[in-house]
Amino acid sequence: MQILLINNDGAGFADYIELPESTSVQELFNQRVGSGRESNYLIRVNRLPVPRDQALQEGDRVSITPTKIEGASCLGKL
Repeated sequence: MQILLINNDGAGFADYIELPESTSVQELFNQRVGSGRESNYLIRVNRLPVPRDQALQEGDRVSITPTKIEGASCLGKL
């Protein structure tokens, strides 16, 4: 099946990718991010938050966005 993956980590990219039928959100995350902690990312399918065990379907739009940016400092602390 084909889905659109939007990866907002680093420079970010959007691309259509092929996946086996019934691939879960968790499996996609492990394949594409791997070493990152899930709690540091917001994962949405078709613009909605989903459980990790949700099976992806043909044509889904998946976005993976980090919630914490390494090296960022607080603007209030100058």
